[in-house]
Amino acid sequence: MHLEKYNLIIIGAGPIGLACAVEAEKKKLSYLVIEAGCLVNSLFNYPVNMTFFSTSDRLEIGEVPFISHGYKPTRSEALEYYRRVALSWDLNIRYYESVLGAEEFNSAFKVKTTKASYLTDNIIVSTGFYGRPNLMGIAGEDLPKVKHYFKEPHPYIGQKIIVVGGGNSSVDAALETFRKGANVTMVIMTNELDSGVKYWVRPDIENRIKEGSIRAYFNSTIKIIREREVEICTPQGEKTIENDYVLAMTGYQPDYELLNRLGIEFSCDSIKEPVYDKQTFETNKKGIFLAGCVCGGMNTSKWNIESSRYHAKNIVEYLVLRYQ
Repeated sequence: MHLEKYNLIIIGAGPIGLACAVEAEKKKLSYLVIEAGCLVNSLFNYPVNMTFFSTSDRLEIGEVPFISHGYKPTRSEALEYYRRVALSWDLNIRYYESVLGAEEFNSAFKVKTTKASYLTDNIIVSTGFYGRPNLMGIAGEDLPKVKHYFKEPHPYIGQKIIVVGGGNSSVDAALETFRKGANVTMVIMTNELDSGVKYWVRPDIENRIKEGSIRAYFNSTIKIIREREVEICTPQGEKTIENDYVLAMTGYQPDYELLNRLGIEFSCDSIKEPVYDKQTFETNKKGIFLAGCVCGGMNTSKWNIESSRYHAKNIVEYLVLRYQ
């Protein structure tokens, strides 16, 4: 059976995966982008009303201008922008196709997906971290009422909501559901909101907590989730709260299962940062590279679109030297 052969396969069609594809296109390398979901799937799964930290110019890739209506772009503007990037460069992308693994084959890699197999000299893993939520590991977490992603507040009108966490995702979910008429309680492990909460949102959430419109239990955790209630552990003892939904905004992690299948090594600490060269981004497996947020391991705030755009250029320039 004849298999398609490429200089490069890029796993993930997020902004940095697209940036890698653009650089490959510029350097006339044959490449294929394989994406398990839709284009920029992580951004698509962001809350509908989300606004980026970065300004639009710092999210640009592929020399395509990103013009937003406001100082900071919205999710919908970003989705349209990256669609235009993919269209402008006519990028070679296969959607809704998951990579199962890769094995060395005749001095190359044979990449197996849910739909086909391909041969490639090199692989870039640019899968981000948004696809794998951090689980709490408690009884009842698998109930349908527990959500690890928050899309929009409308479904929670008139509902009793518990929001887990004190970061941006938690604060946005708490404020948006509260303003749609939900009864909102926040359960936060630490003694205060995260220091990185957006500066233009922090006064709002702090005032809602102070006035009691949103209840907040600090230094607290969830003990067990039941169909109609949740037990939490607080400094004042255990409490039982009537509840319809739990929005567990507990963060996310890279796809370690895929990285393990590719033979990539990690640091031995809790960060589990993948091993890679800080200039070329090549891992311990020759010919396999990392790009974007996946480089940070469990430290998912280490890299973002703005700070990791250069990964694409570094990797592709290094590959071009190999082909000379």
